[in-house]
Amino acid sequence: MTRTLIRGGLVVTAADETHADVLIEDGRIAALAAHGSAYGESWTADRTIDATGKYVIPGGVDAHTHMELPFGGTFASDTFETGTRAAAWGGTTTIVDFAVQTQGEALRAGLDAWYAKADANCAIDYAFHMIVSDVTEASLKELDLLVAEGITSFKLFMAYPGVFYSDDGQILRAMQRSAGNGGLIMMHAENGIAIDVLVQQALAEGRTDPRHHGEVRKVLLEAEATHRAIQLARVAGAPLYVVHVSAEEAVAELARARDQGLPVFGETCPQYLFLSTDNLAEPDFEGAKYVCSTPLRPAEHQAALWRGLRTDDLQVVSTDHCPFCFAGQKELGRGDFSRIPNGLPGVENRMDLLHQAVVDGHISRRRWIEIACAAPARMFGLYPRKGTIAPGADADVVVYDPHAEQVLSAETHHMNVDYSAYEGRRVTGRVETVLSRGEPVITEGEFTGRAGHGLYVPRGTCQYLN
Repeated sequence: MTRTLIRGGLVVTAADETHADVLIEDGRIAALAAHGSAYGESWTADRTIDATGKYVIPGGVDAHTHMELPFGGTFASDTFETGTRAAAWGGTTTIVDFAVQTQGEALRAGLDAWYAKADANCAIDYAFHMIVSDVTEASLKELDLLVAEGITSFKLFMAYPGVFYSDDGQILRAMQRSAGNGGLIMMHAENGIAIDVLVQQALAEGRTDPRHHGEVRKVLLEAEATHRAIQLARVAGAPLYVVHVSAEEAVAELARARDQGLPVFGETCPQYLFLSTDNLAEPDFEGAKYVCSTPLRPAEHQAALWRGLRTDDLQVVSTDHCPFCFAGQKELGRGDFSRIPNGLPGVENRMDLLHQAVVDGHISRRRWIEIACAAPARMFGLYPRKGTIAPGADADVVVYDPHAEQVLSAETHHMNVDYSAYEGRRVTGRVETVLSRGEPVITEGEFTGRAGHGLYVPRGTCQYLN
């Protein structure tokens, strides 16, 4: 039996803040005791970590990543090895990545391909959602089998006709199936048919720069698709989780549904909270670095997103980490913004950026942990094994220095991408030590983990519906 003791820190969970010592035995949280109590002082350990003046928080759960994703004739630049290592540097100890069904093939074939990509390569624990890009009677039957296997969430797209797109009838059928098997439908809510018309019109008019990516993917087309997805879920009697919400009008659709008591949930991402169309408009094709979908919005949308996070109309902040290097990948779209691979790097930055939101007064400390750790774990059937610090939970623990300052930069980050979406941004707070199932992955600012430590974690169904 190996025992680790974390002494002297402020333990922050979604539910509580307490000055406590944390005892870890064989990869799990064994006990907590008030700092200085006789009970805690009696503990002995093989390894003691001094967390005086620091926060002791659960490892982050990033419920939306795309390692090695094929897109637009290329692949996301982070592998499961490089991406999970970078996640650990940023205080994230569990990712939920997206296995992809290829049109014409079985869900199982896509899932097995993703198992093979990740197996023995991850530095932290991982799980999978399933992208369903070909809704047929056969794939609908497979949904039931995957739920039983611990793949309990399925992503559908109202965008990307010819690639991932599903029409309303296919979406309804998948939702009906999930209503029966306990799965959760995740929706990319943009009207892709209308967007494709606007893309072609923009290119025909010579509007080819990256900023036009945001202009054609209009706010109203995100709001319309969000509304339509909610109504289809109502018809099916199914829960709905809308990914990467970026626009005030889409938040309003979610808030209206939740006010009606509907099981509708929303996620946003740091890029929508901290970046804007100003970045897409950067000169000399630099705006291509910020092309993602849904797109960045004008800065005035940020206030609605922060408000949604405070009021719980948005429950989760994930990254949608899907990095493409500027050189050789984003540059594929020079002269045609529609050919720029969609995606931003961010798995390493999420916990720090959200702590900066605490510093700036947007959210509380406990809400930070809620939206980054506990809520994604509950949403996707991982709680309380993940997302909290409590007896019996996996010892995924971060010692976090809330006073350290750092400057985010491609020169110092560990993601396998040649730029930072937050280059030069100064933030307060820094990960110091990270434990994954009790094993040190980051030790006082040094990587001490290894590829293959991370394990696949089967998931239960959404715990907000129990």
